[in-house]
Amino acid sequence: MDERVAEHAGRVTFQGEPLTLMGNLPEIGTFAPAFTAVATDLSEVSLADTAGAIRVLVAVPSLDTPVCDMEARRFNDEAAKLSDDVLIEVISMDLPFAQARWCGAAGADRVRTLSDHRDAAFGQAYGVLISELRLLARSVFIVDREGRLRYGQLVNEIANEPDYEAVLRAIEGLT
Repeated sequence: MDERVAEHAGRVTFQGEPLTLMGNLPEIGTFAPAFTAVATDLSEVSLADTAGAIRVLVAVPSLDTPVCDMEARRFNDEAAKLSDDVLIEVISMDLPFAQARWCGAAGADRVRTLSDHRDAAFGQAYGVLISELRLLARSVFIVDREGRLRYGQLVNEIANEPDYEAVLRAIEGLT
């Protein structure tokens, strides 16, 4: 059996330069791929831990960059306007310590940050692991209460922000 991870060249760019994504983007309507990541307290967190909620999975390259910082802050602000059964998780390859520092500095108390640094399990399961950089491509996935993937947005140029309004409309359609 071939155990290689699928590679997709040129799906995203960084400042115009094509990059290679590892894994396959999951199909809308299918059950969301399982993954395990690390919370800021170093505990392991899985998608199954939040079953029954609407999960918004926001992947960013690094919270230590201006666009990712701005995006995570925006989702933190938007989370305050959403119902309590909508959970927004910002996932990056940043270490949990750096994520905790960012949350404190940004006053981010509505989003939960998760680190994919150990196994890149999220990045590979959702097809957004950038091979050349070992970072996550900017993307947003929404998982409904039953665990099905209901929305996906892969931002073609990593330096750009996602279409927030499209994400918010998709969340609204599930609440």
